[in-house]
Amino acid sequence: MTLKIIEFDGAFSRRLRIGVTDGVLFRGASLIAHSGDSWLWMLGLAILYASGNAYWQYRALIMAAGITVTAVAVQCLKYAVKRRRPEGSWGKIYRLSDPHSFPSGHAARGLVLAMIAIGLGPLWLGVLLLAWTPVVGIVRVMLGVHYLLDIFAGFAVGALTGLLVLAVV
Repeated sequence: MTLKIIEFDGAFSRRLRIGVTDGVLFRGASLIAHSGDSWLWMLGLAILYASGNAYWQYRALIMAAGITVTAVAVQCLKYAVKRRRPEGSWGKIYRLSDPHSFPSGHAARGLVLAMIAIGLGPLWLGVLLLAWTPVVGIVRVMLGVHYLLDIFAGFAVGALTGLLVLAVV
């Protein structure tokens, strides 16, 4: 049963792939895929902390903690499961630094950020992140660095770590 699910996931994910590596669709998908990178979010949160008032500093600190807890959970699962990324050429940095695809750190990161924003406010940011997160996940499948099940597993990890962070704060 498990093997059939993995085979279906691989076949379905391949159907979502972008075949052409140039053009507006590819460049747009690449930009969206990178918008979920952890270094970019941590840099943005550091800037927000340094330049924001107490309201934003608190949220930046909690979101950075959420990203960190999520990263630890994702890496533990990746090295426990060891599912190889799909074959492909896009995302060499991901392929070199992190050869495992399950679960998606981008999907987990997006959902934990959305949950923290919904839980602590502002609500508009949480709703925006909740809409952005599945787009990033699907685009990463389209670019061939993840399978669809990686994205759903990332959502689950992000939801659980989001609940944990909100419970602690």
